[in-house]
Amino acid sequence: MMALLGGVLRFVRLGEPGTLVFDETYYVKDAYSMLQSGYERAWPEDANDSFNAGNPDVLLDSPNYVVHPPVGKWMIAFGMLLFGSDNAFGWRFSAALVGTLSVLVLALVAQRMFGSALLGGAAGLLLAVDGHHLVESRTSLLDIFLSFWLLLAFAALLLDRDDGRRRLARRLASLAGQRDDGVPAPRQLAYGPFLGLRPWRVAAGICLGLALGTKWSAIPFIAAFGLLTVAWDMSARRIAGVHHWVLGGASKDGLLAFVSLVPVALLTYLATWTGWFRSTDAYDRTWAATNPADGWRWVPDGLRSLAEYHRSAYTFHQGLGSDHPYEASAWSWLVVGRPTSFFYETPGGCGTDSCSQAVTVLGNPLIWWSAALSLVVLLFFWIGRRDWRAAAVLTGVAAGYLPWFLYPERTTFYFYAVAFEPFLVLALVYCLGLVLGGRGADAARRRRGIVLVGVFLAAAVALSAYFLPIWTAEIIPYDQWRSRMWLPSWI
Repeated sequence: MMALLGGVLRFVRLGEPGTLVFDETYYVKDAYSMLQSGYERAWPEDANDSFNAGNPDVLLDSPNYVVHPPVGKWMIAFGMLLFGSDNAFGWRFSAALVGTLSVLVLALVAQRMFGSALLGGAAGLLLAVDGHHLVESRTSLLDIFLSFWLLLAFAALLLDRDDGRRRLARRLASLAGQRDDGVPAPRQLAYGPFLGLRPWRVAAGICLGLALGTKWSAIPFIAAFGLLTVAWDMSARRIAGVHHWVLGGASKDGLLAFVSLVPVALLTYLATWTGWFRSTDAYDRTWAATNPADGWRWVPDGLRSLAEYHRSAYTFHQGLGSDHPYEASAWSWLVVGRPTSFFYETPGGCGTDSCSQAVTVLGNPLIWWSAALSLVVLLFFWIGRRDWRAAAVLTGVAAGYLPWFLYPERTTFYFYAVAFEPFLVLALVYCLGLVLGGRGADAARRRRGIVLVGVFLAAAVALSAYFLPIWTAEIIPYDQWRSRMWLPSWI
């Protein structure tokens, strides 16, 4: 039901506005180029006018230098292949589909983590109606695809957590069954058994590789999720009675976890560059042929050329810093300090002399401000009660948020936060679960909790309905647009 709501909000009027907005000017055109050539080609200066007029076939023959990997652009290209490259619905279809699927996946993740269909539904509802996620699901930028693959990787690791515990229980039961006293030998409990290769962990590695193939900001998630899944295994061994559970988890789970996540992610990442490898004239494709390296003859020229491309792109990112009217420091993201305007025009047709049509990446304030406070609550529950769910959610937020503080000189935007927004929603739902009360709560407490949670969710939905026009490019009177700009920094 929540996915259906999310789909309606994302697909209805998806083609509005009917022109390229914000960074669609890069990624949509790159996606079209990849459909034609398998890699990014250059465009003439007036390419946007041609593209907006429904004539995208104005590509130049020369390659284009881009600094983001190809996965997100291939996903945009999928929608264009299905519905055409000459209309906004076609180039935004994949973003809307992925945004809708994210609502479904998050609802399932929350239900599995918290053991409650009600909380699972609440998580799906909050993501479905939040303007930050909604706008990015209706716009073909890369970040919504990054968020999707990271969420899928986390979901796979959750399934692996359950699978690992079942495997450990079966192995220990098998060892116990081989002895007369029905208890594993002390040496067998020293470090615990090997659990073998785990398919859900491999699936997580593939998803992380696809996230990395969308944007390099997935790198901290690979490290964080790897540590998280090994910590879960160590905890499982401790609960099962393994004596040296830290060393056992590190040696018998950690090594296989590393192989399942890091090399699998890297191989997946390399595979996403297939179009570039198959070409002969993509940017830097033949760099190695004109730059021989005596000490690296064993490395194929294609890989050396790709390594040089990555070195160049990394240098570009390191020096990326310029003034932008909608730049927003990471400090301001959680409190929605500076939303990003993707589109703004003053058309007619609203019944007054002054009209506004806007697409603004502005999160629902009730959801975002409550989620920010929820992080403090989770921190206490992680430290005080060692709640693995709190630790998992905080890990996801930290991996997506904290690295941005390492680059204060870079120009950053609020819409980058969509990568970890699902974890913010999980933090909020965790606190809603506390309001509901546990299974041991009496009926009166449970009723009060349901009422309070219901009121909160109803208020969130009502507030989203209020902001919906400036998320979906509806034409409204200027004073109505202005009334939604609650803070001076939102304008």
